[in-house]
Amino acid sequence: MTPAIMLQGTGSNVGKSLLVAGLCRLFARRGLRVVPFKPQNMSNNAAVTADGGEIGRAQALQARAAGMAPSVDMNPVLLKPESETGAQVIVHGRRFGTMRAAEYGSRKKELLPKVVESFERLAAVADLVIVEGAGSPAEVNLRAGDIANMGFAAATEVPVVLAGDIDRGGVIASLVGTRAILDEDDRSRIKGFLINKMRGDVDLFSKGLDVIRAATGWASLGVVPWFPAAHLLPAEDMLDLAGRGTRRAGGLSVAVPMLPRIANFDDLDPLRMEPGVTVDLIQPGRFIPPCDVVLLPGSKSTMADLAALRREGWDIDIRAHHRRGGRVLGLCGGYQMLGRTIADPDGIEGPAGTVEGLGLLAVDTVLSGDKRTVPFAGRHVGTGEAVTGYEIHLGRTNGPDTDRPLVTGPAGPDGAVSADGLVAGSYVHGLFAADGFRRAYLAALGVPGSDLAYEARVEETLDRLADHLATHLDVAALLSIARAR
Repeated sequence: MTPAIMLQGTGSNVGKSLLVAGLCRLFARRGLRVVPFKPQNMSNNAAVTADGGEIGRAQALQARAAGMAPSVDMNPVLLKPESETGAQVIVHGRRFGTMRAAEYGSRKKELLPKVVESFERLAAVADLVIVEGAGSPAEVNLRAGDIANMGFAAATEVPVVLAGDIDRGGVIASLVGTRAILDEDDRSRIKGFLINKMRGDVDLFSKGLDVIRAATGWASLGVVPWFPAAHLLPAEDMLDLAGRGTRRAGGLSVAVPMLPRIANFDDLDPLRMEPGVTVDLIQPGRFIPPCDVVLLPGSKSTMADLAALRREGWDIDIRAHHRRGGRVLGLCGGYQMLGRTIADPDGIEGPAGTVEGLGLLAVDTVLSGDKRTVPFAGRHVGTGEAVTGYEIHLGRTNGPDTDRPLVTGPAGPDGAVSADGLVAGSYVHGLFAADGFRRAYLAALGVPGSDLAYEARVEETLDRLADHLATHLDVAALLSIARAR
């Protein structure tokens, strides 16, 4: 069988996605054809593959780290939360349906063959498959029908390494406790453990490693120190956004309301890295302060997030900002919110009906079931600068302001600009990753151009991450575990 190893965690947000990305780059640089794989992901931060399928943004980054084109097989099941109890289910890159948690739990068994099918397709062309689990195998209440952790490992005979997060505290208990709660079959699949996010002197935890080894019988594969440059890579979910705003004296200020179902928020990353820009992530309970630009990000549930925006009073703040001559930019769901109306005649996002938008763009949106997921390559209409990205949305938007599109591509124009030029929107994600467009956009607002090369910065950070893991993990032991499958 193709060598493979699965990285599971003692909980969510222990750093599994970043570890897999770093290992993909590390082994790829050593000449192996490495493929990342995550059976089931839950995230509203999605990416679009070349054939128009959806996968988690983390798997797209891992594919990039491995030097591979992203494929729907790398993340065969993607859950995109639409409410506290329900999510849109994406299977093999396409919308499978919307399900409440209980319904999804009862149908997971029928998805396991699809997950295994994707894994086997990837394994057939790979020298090594690095698998990322989801959440924690210690959630034994979810073990029946599991496809994300031990259920997948059992179905494919992939050995497991368990990662613990020392930064949040209690790492000894979380590792030892995970072993204690698993049944014997699942326990036997774990071949080693590693500690992630260590701050300070790694040697200070040597006795802790001894305790874990003695209590579990697992091999210690290393202690990974905190990787400060992690914020330079796209975040997977909202938990990773904490602290990702920027605070700089002077320069351009961009305020971003943090909507409950914010999606594709890596749109913000290139702006955060610009030395002349402050990105202020506005949490619920705060008003939008005076700023230069209000940026409304993407949303998985546009109408619900628009209602949440109004509950916070942010609609009043945004209109006041516009009256003062401030600029407003909406991306995808944020673009839809800026229009006059959003209609949902078929009840795609909830009860059928129509709601008023913010009215800052003379456009109207009608939601429909034909989801558009396509890569985009075109140009900014105002400057002619090249832009690349992707569309991933429900609905179509039309109206007088679309006669002034923001960008144009092979399929025609996209977006809208208001008559006064202060408000703009687009369905295209990833605009600011294009260095030329970003510099031109900022220059029009009085920000001097910088030498930031965003894509090169991401590549450099992936290389640094690989070096970091090579220094602190027993890479030979990891590869040996994978080959012993």
